[in-house]
Amino acid sequence: MAIAHVTDQNFATETGSGLVLVDFWAPWCGPCKMIAPVLEELDAEMGDKVKITKLDVDENPQTASNFGVMSIPTLLVLKNGEVVDKTVGFQPKEALAGLLQKHL
Repeated sequence: MAIAHVTDQNFATETGSGLVLVDFWAPWCGPCKMIAPVLEELDAEMGDKVKITKLDVDENPQTASNFGVMSIPTLLVLKNGEVVDKTVGFQPKEALAGLLQKHL
């Protein structure tokens, strides 16, 4: 599976079922650029169990505001639409994999 880019309009539909990791990011954010390849690797390894999505906070301020996202990157783990975990800032792949494994 490829990483899906979600918007204010399709967020609920795209993240409403199963285990979903949402990366709140922006093009100008350095740590966001650093975490992108990590998410690509996780998607390649865990994409059958976890849906990985990205939401550009500049283009989709409503969803970021709904979840109280104050700094980026913020990564939320949702299970059937409910937030079950959260981490802020750059995380190594092992840390993110562990975060997801807890909820599989």
